[in-house]
Amino acid sequence: MVCAPATLSPLPEPLAPEGQTAASAEPLNREYQYLSFDDTSIRAAADADPMGFVANLPERVILDEVQHVPELFSALKLEVDRRRVPGRFLLAGSTNVLLLPRLADSLAGRMQIVRLHPLSQSELEVGSGDDSVARHDFLDALFGGEFGMQRSDRLGAGLAERIVAGGYPAALSRPTARRRANWYRDYIDALVQRDVRSLARIGSLEALPRLLALAASQSARLLNVSNLASPFQVSRPTIHDYLALLERIFLLERLAPWHSNRGSRLIKTPKLHMGDTGVACALLGIDAAGLRRDGSMLGPLLETFVFQEIRRQASWLDERVALYHYRDKDKVEVDIVLERGNAVAGVEVKAAATVKGIDFKGLRKLATTVGARFAGGVVLYDGELSLSFGDGLHAVPIRRLWEQAGGRTRPESD
Repeated sequence: MVCAPATLSPLPEPLAPEGQTAASAEPLNREYQYLSFDDTSIRAAADADPMGFVANLPERVILDEVQHVPELFSALKLEVDRRRVPGRFLLAGSTNVLLLPRLADSLAGRMQIVRLHPLSQSELEVGSGDDSVARHDFLDALFGGEFGMQRSDRLGAGLAERIVAGGYPAALSRPTARRRANWYRDYIDALVQRDVRSLARIGSLEALPRLLALAASQSARLLNVSNLASPFQVSRPTIHDYLALLERIFLLERLAPWHSNRGSRLIKTPKLHMGDTGVACALLGIDAAGLRRDGSMLGPLLETFVFQEIRRQASWLDERVALYHYRDKDKVEVDIVLERGNAVAGVEVKAAATVKGIDFKGLRKLATTVGARFAGGVVLYDGELSLSFGDGLHAVPIRRLWEQAGGRTRPESD
């Protein structure tokens, strides 16, 4: 599944050439057989005889939902050490297998981890045949301050539709919004009943979907465990444990606060984001029309939508881009702060079609705080023009996130 977080393959000796993953160091026209440990018979066989199961695997195999059989990792380690051929085993799972107790010891130094996110808007546009898409273009422009004046079409009503649709391929293949929402709800139920049950002993599993729905209503807000705990007869530490479980199956994500030694007045509380806005909207029972009418939800879910788009694009880059949020005790904030090397950039998100100078207040404060490290900042809005507001600050249409400079543009005289 695209939401599966980890693909593991034995690292070659030496490592794959620069720009290639271990799995891609050999030609990619190879056939893999597929086995899923959701199949109880396959799982039982692996549990009963891990060594024999691995010995009888095909030459190249995809092992899905591998978190169900942690006993297999030691056997895989011995087989990888016996014959190191990159890409023999591709292991996938819908939970963070790095947190499984036996994995770190068994496969450390013998694997490469690839986090697979739901599809980004860039990938969806590529799939539709749109040649205006550039995978790295937005982040390069952000850190380079290269947003020239140009006119683009507004997203308008289509913005809410993209937020509600989300990025899970199986949901997007459904022909109607109602069926997409049903798929998301069924998916959540399946994760809770299957993966959470296998990860931890929880007395009342029915509380988790309710907690997740409450978290969806607070997406893009500072994490407030007391508010999340108030509807439940459980302690704050228990809610913390539940949130950690939901993060472990990639339904929630905490965005850490940005801080520096000069920022003694900065808030140190993380922000809470849903892993996908399609999941959030399904849990909240809100469709595109309802989202457009409800400004109190449109703003936060749009922020989560932008954060996840940037998060997915950043994962494609060779150079690490770390993401944070910024907020000080005067409640001056920046929705997303990005660090690449020594450079710092900021992104503020607005659902409106216009931008004013006051909208750059947080970005200007961030620029003052980081000094020469500040590479630039943008206010993303649902407007038509990319405009400079001086000092490396720009107002940029939201669709510029996934379109190249010049994509879908029209002359200024239109």
